[in-house]
Amino acid sequence: MTTTSTAEAVTREAAPVAFDNSYARLPQPFFARVDPTPVAAPALLAFNRPLAEELGLDADRLEADGAAVFSGSRLLPGAEPLAMAYAGHQFGQFVPLLGDGRAILLGEVVDRKGRRRDIQLKGPGKTPYSRRGDGRAALGPVLREYIVSEAMHALGIPATRALAAVTTGEPVYRDRVLPGAVVTRVAASHIRVGTFQFFAARGDTDNLRILADYVIGRHFPEIGQAENRYLALLDAVAARQAALIARWLGVGFIHGVMNTDNMAVSGETIDFGPCAFMDGYDPRTVFSSIDAGGRYAYGNQPAIGQWNIARLAETLLPLIHETPGEAVDRANDAVDRFMERFQAEWKRVIAAKLGLDRIGTEEEQDLVRALLTLMYEQKADFTLAFRRLGDAAAGEQDDGAFARLFADPTAVSPWLARWRTRLAQDARGPAGVASAMRAVNPAFIPRNHRVEEALAAAVEEGDLSLFHALSRVLARPYDDRPDFARYAEPPRPGEEVLQTFCGT
Repeated sequence: MTTTSTAEAVTREAAPVAFDNSYARLPQPFFARVDPTPVAAPALLAFNRPLAEELGLDADRLEADGAAVFSGSRLLPGAEPLAMAYAGHQFGQFVPLLGDGRAILLGEVVDRKGRRRDIQLKGPGKTPYSRRGDGRAALGPVLREYIVSEAMHALGIPATRALAAVTTGEPVYRDRVLPGAVVTRVAASHIRVGTFQFFAARGDTDNLRILADYVIGRHFPEIGQAENRYLALLDAVAARQAALIARWLGVGFIHGVMNTDNMAVSGETIDFGPCAFMDGYDPRTVFSSIDAGGRYAYGNQPAIGQWNIARLAETLLPLIHETPGEAVDRANDAVDRFMERFQAEWKRVIAAKLGLDRIGTEEEQDLVRALLTLMYEQKADFTLAFRRLGDAAAGEQDDGAFARLFADPTAVSPWLARWRTRLAQDARGPAGVASAMRAVNPAFIPRNHRVEEALAAAVEEGDLSLFHALSRVLARPYDDRPDFARYAEPPRPGEEVLQTFCGT
């Protein structure tokens, strides 16, 4: 792979980031070194000061002079920009070479808690992996990633973070001319299942082993001394993904494009392209305009997670055991455990949402199934139903707000009676249960119509007020905030967002 450089066009000067770039020290097949392409007139739109301080950066200096840095026009000392190589299954079809076509990793920092974090620009220009793309990003997708990734973090779900968003002062050309922008993304790492597939597809076992050892050291040091550390790695990645997807389902999140190149081995949610949140409960819900067959529908996400883990297992076979048959048997055991792990995690998530200390008995499992069936048949809003159920836990006088979310409010009365019978076994009492439920059932999510409203105002009118207001609301998703009630409401007829787009 050839590399490109525009170093002569980029100004390097001192700035307050202490880089320590371990990935850049890996062998050259892992990446291509490439500098961002400077832009005409960068302007800072959003800066995540709390995150900057968490990373140990000089927030004052970056906020004052961050446009050039976060656009890629100015490289900080210690940065070693590179585009990562990876492959991936896209909608089930394997592509042996993908790579960062519109993202450049500036480097890594060790944050105030001792955690290693990537700092990456998304939309900073062409890389050797851009193929026919321009390497740029439009303003709408940049703001969507900023909003949703930060909302996921506030919801307590592992996700990449947004450090900054800038406009470039240059247009990008998609189906129409749009303002260009760059988002600065922070992640535990950007290593994907597809990174392993890149080396496996080439039969490059030496670099595959280097990658696996690097991932173990960076993300799973506790398994470094395991008897079979590569099998343990597969098991550990599977466990994190099972827990992550269960938490997605708990807030009605639909990733939209769960390709293997979009599954981070760290267990973080990554790549917020056509993602969206369900309004009315329906496990078949799809928003992504490119998911015509519903492969990545809300209810399919656990099975797709297991499918992706099976693809990771295939790459690790030569490391797991020298005998192919033995390697397959051991890997299959780990893949099979994925769904068991997911079910255990999902029971924990849904039990908390219902105010229960566990979901174990058949009666308790039927209680879950019955509620979800009612929500589907009665077209109840997923987020509000659980939030109002938390209010109802405080006393029967609050049942009405919950029941009115259903097309026929009387239809939920038998279920409520069963639920209250089960709650009576809880030693926390009504107030304690209600408080616990409010802590896990958000009042606010990034409602699709509100996200689109904010993006349209920013792109079409240059008005960022709705973006900033929505960001403030989503930073405290579990707090009742009557002044922002409009952000908690589902869309009215005509406001529904039925499709989202990847933004590439």
